[in-house]
Amino acid sequence: MAKYLAYRVLACVPVLFLVSLLVFGIGCLVPGDLPALILGPEASAEDILALRERMGLDLGIPERYARWVTGLFRLDLGDSAASGLPVAGLLAGRMGPTFSLALFSLLLSVLIAVPLGIVAALRRGRFADLACSVIALAGVSVPGFLLGLVLILVFAVRLGWFPAVLYVPPSAGLAAHLRSIALPGIALALMYAALLARIIRSSLAGVFGGDYIRAARSKGAGEWTLALRHAFPNVLPPVLSVLGQGFIGALTGAAAIESLFGIPGIGALAASSIGRRDLPVIQAVVLLFVLINQGLNLLIDLLCALADPRIRLLPNPGPENVYERT
Repeated sequence: MAKYLAYRVLACVPVLFLVSLLVFGIGCLVPGDLPALILGPEASAEDILALRERMGLDLGIPERYARWVTGLFRLDLGDSAASGLPVAGLLAGRMGPTFSLALFSLLLSVLIAVPLGIVAALRRGRFADLACSVIALAGVSVPGFLLGLVLILVFAVRLGWFPAVLYVPPSAGLAAHLRSIALPGIALALMYAALLARIIRSSLAGVFGGDYIRAARSKGAGEWTLALRHAFPNVLPPVLSVLGQGFIGALTGAAAIESLFGIPGIGALAASSIGRRDLPVIQAVVLLFVLINQGLNLLIDLLCALADPRIRLLPNPGPENVYERT
């Protein structure tokens, strides 16, 4: 396990290096004079020159990249070109709402998807299976921001059960916090709940034909006991993979939802920074999402190896074949 962990950590290094080159290169290809675009047409030449020097645009490209990467190792992400505030401080202040919303939507998607997937697997070919399939298809097809607008119209404007545009931090009370993120959490959760339900349904349908399931059924085990106790532990690897990607999707797809519901998260910060062409903030947000993605993929691989006893890690895993079935 230690060798595998070391291998996966080292495998992340070239990925992060290539991503850093890509992010920095895209910043270099932004058309026009970026300081002039940020400050507007009324800015003086002295102000434009000062901002260009503060952003390091007066240096050569290799020097700018070396300076930028060196700052990353020191956790110095530079200053925002629009506000002049440290980018690290801006991200730190926005991470709480985004992670809270992503975790809430992930938990909600699990609570929705697991019962739907199990019911569809137990009633294959019946009305319940068809109904779950229709619900899953609707959840995947409807965009999150459109669903968010419908939720605001129904539950905030018409019924008044939830606030339309309000974020309450957890420090103000857990109940008030959950109420403020309920609608955006539902809008983010339904799409991944639909995908997760389909994965659970198809995985359980294949497991139900196993000899150990037939043996447990012959001993009088009920259908839900078979599904939860005997079958579900064997489909954890694909379920964990979908959950990890769902969490990443909730983080990266939160820009429209956060802007729609007035949540001061990283997604809303990225959306506003793109509009203002605040390059340091955009670069930092992209790198942060890549780091989270790499860390979650590593965690999911380790959890899959622990969840499935049939998976044995190779002593010297190669890049094409990490796992070997025993």
